[in-house]
Amino acid sequence: MSQNSHNARPCLMDAWAQHARPLALWLTTQTNDAELTDDLLQEVFIRAMVKDYAFCNISNPRAWLYRVANNLLIDHRRKKHPVPLEQDIEQENDPQAVVDTLTQCLSRVLSELPQPDSHVLKACDIKGMTQQAYANQQGLTLPAVKSRLLRARNKLKQQLILSCQVKLDANQQVCCFTPRREKS
Repeated sequence: MSQNSHNARPCLMDAWAQHARPLALWLTTQTNDAELTDDLLQEVFIRAMVKDYAFCNISNPRAWLYRVANNLLIDHRRKKHPVPLEQDIEQENDPQAVVDTLTQCLSRVLSELPQPDSHVLKACDIKGMTQQAYANQQGLTLPAVKSRLLRARNKLKQQLILSCQVKLDANQQVCCFTPRREKS
């Protein structure tokens, strides 16, 4: 290693040696979480290192370090406790409104699917026709109907995710969604 690599950021190392411990204590009082404090401190140090020699031109390194730490803490809290949109709050409070809105979205998305897909979904999944009865009615084999229904369901699922921003939980059940606005 050359002499320059040892002294690459002396101003950063001096500032860090002087302010890291008080900064860690401040973060600990803010978070009550030693691991989070360590993570945030590490991120502050990385951001200071990224500034490279520009860090040496900062007039008040202590204030800069605390400001970065505070901003990181705010970002962490936002991620941990996102602020819900008003529409989401309304939906949580009125389960019937959620069902009604999702039903409207489903109707709209079904009408946008290709006619054969929409037809098999409406007959078998909505009206309750058996797959065998649908096969007989359409002059198809049962395996052909099963295949068409599976493809149509997958298209419907993708379209619901896209158009209504439907989200599925680990069991592939609808957990939440954002209805799209009507086109004006």
